[in-house]
Amino acid sequence: MKSLPERIMGYADAKPEATPIRAADLLHLGNRAAVSRALSRLVGSERLMRICRGVYMRPIQTRFGRRAPSLGKALASLSALWGETIVPNGGDSANWLGLTTQNCVRSVYLTSGPDRILHFGAHRVELRHAPSWQLAAPHRNAGVVIRAVAWLGPREVEESLDAVLPTLSGEDLGELSAARAVMPAWMAEPLSARLADG
Repeated sequence: MKSLPERIMGYADAKPEATPIRAADLLHLGNRAAVSRALSRLVGSERLMRICRGVYMRPIQTRFGRRAPSLGKALASLSALWGETIVPNGGDSANWLGLTTQNCVRSVYLTSGPDRILHFGAHRVELRHAPSWQLAAPHRNAGVVIRAVAWLGPREVEESLDAVLPTLSGEDLGELSAARAVMPAWMAEPLSARLADG
C-alpha cells in the first residue's frame, strides 16, 4: 500500500496546475494530524509548495527543473477558493496603460480579503486589502483605469483621464460610466465631465 505522502501526491498530480490543496481536502486519505505531518514532509522535500498558511500547490516539473505554478492561474484559483477579488495594483495598472514608466519592485495585488503574504518558491506576492471602489470591474479595462487613476491620485486625474479615455472602446466607457457611483468625487466628477463631452 502506498504511503500517505505518495497518496497525497497522487491526489495533487491529478489536479490541474495551481489547484489549491488543503488538509481538509485530504481527510479521505488519513486523519488531520497525519495529513498535516505528510504535507510538512512534502514541503520539506519540495514536492509541494506552501503558498500561505494551510494552502499548498504542486510545483510544475519542466525539463529545466521545478517551477512555481503560473501566478495568474494561482491567483485566480485562490480568488475562487476564498471568494475574494484579487487584481493587479494601481502602479502595475498605470504602467500597463502607459501612464507611467515605473515598474513595481515587489509583486503587490489588491484584494477584497485580508492582507496576506503568498510564497511561490523564492517569489513573494503581497495581497493588500483595498476599498471596494478600487476593485470595481475586476479583470476589465474599466477596472484597470480605475486602479491606475487611483494610484496616480487627484493631482493627475485630469491628465490621466485625457490620455486613457480616447483609447477605450464603447463597452469600456460604459463600464467606467457605470462604476462612477462607487468612485470618490475627485475621480467621478472629472470622469463625468469628460463622458458628457463625448
